[in-house]
This record gives sequence, structure tokens and C-alpha cells, in this order.
Amino acid sequence: MAHQVTIKDIAKHLNISVATVSRALRDMPDIKPETRQAVLDLAKEWDYQPNVLATSLVKSRTKTLGVIVPDLGYHFFSSVIKGIEAEALYRGYSLLLTQTGESYERELVNLQTLSRGQAEGFIISLSQETSNYDHINRLIRKGIPIVFFDRDAVGIDVSKVMVDNVGAAYEAVIHLYQNGCREIAFLAGPRSVTVSNQRIEGYKKALQDLNLSFKDELIVHGEYNLDKAIALTHGLMNLSSRPDGLVVVSDRLAVGSMMALRSKGISVPDDVSVVSFNDEPICSFLTPTLSSVAQPTTEIGRIATSLLINQIEDGQEFYKPQVRVLKTHLVIRESSKRK
Repeated sequence: MAHQVTIKDIAKHLNISVATVSRALRDMPDIKPETRQAVLDLAKEWDYQPNVLATSLVKSRTKTLGVIVPDLGYHFFSSVIKGIEAEALYRGYSLLLTQTGESYERELVNLQTLSRGQAEGFIISLSQETSNYDHINRLIRKGIPIVFFDRDAVGIDVSKVMVDNVGAAYEAVIHLYQNGCREIAFLAGPRSVTVSNQRIEGYKKALQDLNLSFKDELIVHGEYNLDKAIALTHGLMNLSSRPDGLVVVSDRLAVGSMMALRSKGISVPDDVSVVSFNDEPICSFLTPTLSSVAQPTTEIGRIATSLLINQIEDGQEFYKPQVRVLKTHLVIRESSKRK
């Protein structure tokens, strides 16, 4: 079905009354078993769900937004949420906030729970495990507005707020080159995460423009956890042609990289220079301090919220998805600046 399935659709298809469908779905005792089974089978096939939101909107607008992020422990996401909350409050909306813990299964549960409740639309940053977008497409088919930020889903036609990840990584590699690095490696996130892939694209483009040879072994992928970053960095440092520059996909992973380098007696930045992304507060407290790409986190949150509320208030049928790409800037500290 191209639209949200209703009880009327099921009743018409099975040539029974709406009341009979309603009683079957509620497992009432006065329904023939074969009729109940036919209703349940068709409801499952057509992905029917009780539209609690539509019922509540008949009475009044909920003015509530659902927000789903990978991990509230990340400074990046908590900063974006400040922007989301500020814009929502200004526009008279409240938030229902959940985190996935980078789990696809938790993302499914969170989205299903919120979509059956009071959320009129969703602001989402996908988990690192998410590569199947059926749950997103189901909401789109039901006409529920969605805005992505940071992590994208290729081929999904919704509004998105991103940063210029290609340009940011390009700038990071150029900076390392200008500080004497010639063998530059990239510690990336999971292959399914679009942000990481966009940064790899910028990394490759910079190598090409600098006439530096690209080597497959200098790009390594891993989950967003410290132990994985330590292991991957040890692997890079054990290569026969050891890197003298390292771009890391996030500050948290860069902490693991710098721990690994220190454990091997490798000096940062004299032996290996390091640049990462997100510019978390920890960057200024590390020894040496960490160079990192800063992103306009509060602005990301405000724009994403504004786009979603505009879509809700203008009406889904009149709204054309928009993509906003914001600029970043590299904050240069001790980890990449050689004497």
C-alpha cells in the first residue's frame, strides 16, 4: 500500500465490516477463528499499525518531536541536542529523546516505540550497525516527517543536516603535509557509516592533489570504541612503511591511537602527527593537545529542528526535502604541529 493502512482498507479487501476488523485486531471473543486469522494475516502483510498519533491529533496537536542518537555520552551528540532543544523550545515543541548505543536492534525498538506514541516527527542520527533502512521507509510511507543529521542513509529522500566531511578531511591531510608528513594513514569508522566514508573521500582527494601515492593498507576500519582504536593503531605502526601522519575519524578513537603510540615509544607529533574530528573538550587536556576539526554542533541541531517543524506545520504533501551542508574549521594544537 502506498499510504498508511487503515482498518477501512482491511475491511474493504476482506469484504467484512470495519467493526469486525476492529474486534479481530483486539482479539475479541465473538469473531470466527478463520476471520480473525485472515484479518491478522493481512494486517501483517500490509504492515498495519494502530495510528495513535492520528487519533491524538484529532483532539489536539502533540507538538512533540522524537530524537534518536547513537550515544549521549559523545560530546558531539550532546552538543547537537542543545541546539535541538533550544529551537524546539523557541517553536513551542517538546522532545522525546532516546539513544541506540550504536545498536541497530535498539534503533528499531526506539523508533517503533516513539512512532506509536506522541512524536509528530523524528530527528535521527543512525547507529553504526544500521545498513537496512526498512524501518525508516515504513515511517516515510506513513507520512511521518524525518530529518537526518550527521549520519546519512544513502537513497533515503528526507531532509538532512550534514557538515562538509569531504572538505574537512581534505583540510586535515593538507595540514599534515604542510607539517612534513608524507605517509599519511586514516583510521576510519565502520564501512556502513556515511560520515566516515565521506571523510575517506576527502582524504583520498587530498592525497591525489598532493601527488602522494594511495595505499590500501593505510586505511583501516573499526567500531567506535577505544580498544579497537588501540589495536588498529598498533597494526598501522607495525607496517614496513610506517605512517608519519594519522587522520582519525573521531576524537574518542584518537585518544586510543595516542595511547597506542605512547605505548610503543612513538613521539607525537615528532614521529607521527595526529589530527581527528569533533573538537571535544578532551582535546585541550590531552598531552600533547589534540588537533581536531570543529563542527557547528548547536547550529546543526537548530537547523535540523527548524526543518522538521517546518515540514510538520507546512504539511508533508507540500514540503520538499532539503539538504544543508555546513562548514567546519580545523583547530590546530600540539599533536600535528611540528617544530
